[in-house]
Amino acid sequence: MTPEEFRVAGHQLIDWIADYRQKIPEKPVRAAVKPGEVRGGFSTNPPQGKVEFSQLLEQLDEKVVPGVTQVQHPMHYGWFPSNASLSSVLGDIASSGMGTLGISWESCPALTEVEQVMCDWLRQLVGLSDQWQGTITDTASTTCTTVMLAAREKYSHYSQNRGGLQSEGSPVVAYSTQEAHSSVQKAALLAGYGQDNLRMIAMDDFTRSMNMQALEQAIKKDIDQGKTPAIIVASVGSTGITAIDPVKEIVQIAQKYNIWVHVDAAMAGSAMLLPECRWMWEGVEQAHSISWNPHKWMGTILDCSLLFLREPQDLIRAMSTNPSYLQSSADGQVVQYRDWGIPLGRRFRALKIWFHLQLDGIEAIQARLRRDLTNAKWFAEQVESAPGWEVLAPVNLQTVCIRYVPEGMDQEQCNEHNLKWVNAINQSGQAFLSPSKLDDTWMVRVSIGVESTERNDIQALWRLIQQQI
Repeated sequence: MTPEEFRVAGHQLIDWIADYRQKIPEKPVRAAVKPGEVRGGFSTNPPQGKVEFSQLLEQLDEKVVPGVTQVQHPMHYGWFPSNASLSSVLGDIASSGMGTLGISWESCPALTEVEQVMCDWLRQLVGLSDQWQGTITDTASTTCTTVMLAAREKYSHYSQNRGGLQSEGSPVVAYSTQEAHSSVQKAALLAGYGQDNLRMIAMDDFTRSMNMQALEQAIKKDIDQGKTPAIIVASVGSTGITAIDPVKEIVQIAQKYNIWVHVDAAMAGSAMLLPECRWMWEGVEQAHSISWNPHKWMGTILDCSLLFLREPQDLIRAMSTNPSYLQSSADGQVVQYRDWGIPLGRRFRALKIWFHLQLDGIEAIQARLRRDLTNAKWFAEQVESAPGWEVLAPVNLQTVCIRYVPEGMDQEQCNEHNLKWVNAINQSGQAFLSPSKLDDTWMVRVSIGVESTERNDIQALWRLIQQQI
């Protein structure tokens, strides 16, 4: 494809995207396809020859779009906000169109230095001090694995330079809670801690925040048994119920026993753009690392996750590689982001943030976040005031956890009833909600935060729910 051919096709694609976004409210929220149906629409053999771009767009409409769950739909309340602001989409297109190679500073100086600037802008916007430095990764799951590896090496005295963890007599231990994101457990396994060295600390029965007495008792017990406490993962806005661990108290205990503290604020980090929400991570300045995803509630398109570190050298020492073919005269003068994580190459992700902040403006983003917080409170009030309904967890952010409890039903019957009505809504395509378990109780998570979701959409959801019960 020549640049001129690209120009023509590109205009058609932008028109297609704009039309697609405008028509999203008319589409079913959940993909109405059966397993294998999308795949069955494609030939089993690779194509011979080529098609016109207009034909390709027709196939995109016919073969792909029916299999898309519309997370940009104003009636999408599942999982977490997965916003993809069109301003950041333009940055993503620019990134792809430039076709940069991000394996070193020398391979694209602008990629590295714009990333540094964007991380520092966001650092300031969430109120962190200038002792923090950042990098952009793909997801918080990758970030969690990365810091688990860094903590493992720091507290095993860099066993990777000897025989690795297999040669060590003192196992390293990680601490978190059952409310933490599933990536924490996965990261501990991938980083070699092992299931037996991952402690799930007890939580408050209602708030699901980590119990400090239980944490310190677990640490003392591990030390007495000759194990090495390495990392505590504190959740600020957990996926399940947006639980908030007491970061300040966790940090105080960690300092006492010399343990790495990682603050996972994947979704809730966006709330820190609002000064009135920063109480949620009080004490964060004394943590070692922080992750949050602009590609969730803030609205910078996937994949765009931030990792902030107070002392990057701990990570760099564990991750650094310097093959001869990447060495240059700039070494020692510049940041080499290949030493800040697992991948060697990286995309020009910073352009997505730059376009988003410049074209939408931080004030508009903050206003939208406040709108969502207000709408969540309003929705919780409707639920609490309705006979037979419960709000099962604190509404810290934009997620409301609800359950209907009809008279005369035992827990098993109540679970079945709640799954029945939420599945009916999801299958209807009118809205999408995430059922989830809290202890042994099935509940329904209403995650408010799609860019286009307004109060009238929340009202429509509440009417729809009441019709189903």
